[in-house]
Amino acid sequence: MHELPHLDLKESVSEQEWQLRVDLAACYRLVAHFGWDDLIYTHLSARLPGSDHYLVNAFGLTFDEVTASNLVKVDLAGNILDDTPFKINPAGFTIHSAIHEVREDAHCVIHLHTRETAVVATQKQGLLPYSQYSMFSLPSLSYHEYEGLAVDEGEKQRLQSDLGQNNHMLLVNHGALTLGPTVGDAFMRMYDLQRACEIQLMLQSSGQEASPVPQPILDNIYQQAKVVHTGSTGGQVAWPAMLRKAQRLDPSFME
Repeated sequence: MHELPHLDLKESVSEQEWQLRVDLAACYRLVAHFGWDDLIYTHLSARLPGSDHYLVNAFGLTFDEVTASNLVKVDLAGNILDDTPFKINPAGFTIHSAIHEVREDAHCVIHLHTRETAVVATQKQGLLPYSQYSMFSLPSLSYHEYEGLAVDEGEKQRLQSDLGQNNHMLLVNHGALTLGPTVGDAFMRMYDLQRACEIQLMLQSSGQEASPVPQPILDNIYQQAKVVHTGSTGGQVAWPAMLRKAQRLDPSFME
């Protein structure tokens, strides 16, 4: 068994960068805890404040091996800026760089391959108004058709166009993506989208006719969302609790 190189960047980076590293590493651990990870694949990225530099996971590590210090700093082209023994998956960063490139507010981007989001993304009707969780996603949800592995630079423009100003995306035949002004916001958006897809599939598998949210309520949700969907997602409130949960599970992410 190969030992992972042990890095300690806490005294080598700014306090602001270290806190972002801790938040993002915690998010990786939480994704693994909830069973949303996919071996060494999928990515969570975060922009360093006041720069065009980003943190992303080292390629080849499982999400429960990610720490604040082994996150890799890159630019929009995926060039590694740290003195680090780790590499990144350039193809995996394509989706993230496409979003960060055009969305100044996308300080964190989460892209996952959960079974539930991949299934709902691939259903012709997509996400349906079957739960309160879906209400949090539907007003700011878009779709992107599958084009194969994300290695084609030409796909970036189509991905950007499909996303627009939305904060949630279902990737047909593929998975899901959320973004936010903080790691906590992006995490809460993914939590709501994942839960909405889980409930939809449970309802559909029950064999019973479902009762969708009535259209007048749905319309009112859309109106409310125009005011609030770019603001707090509850991430600011929930994230400290999620950090504490990650610490209880395994505090090594803070190394």
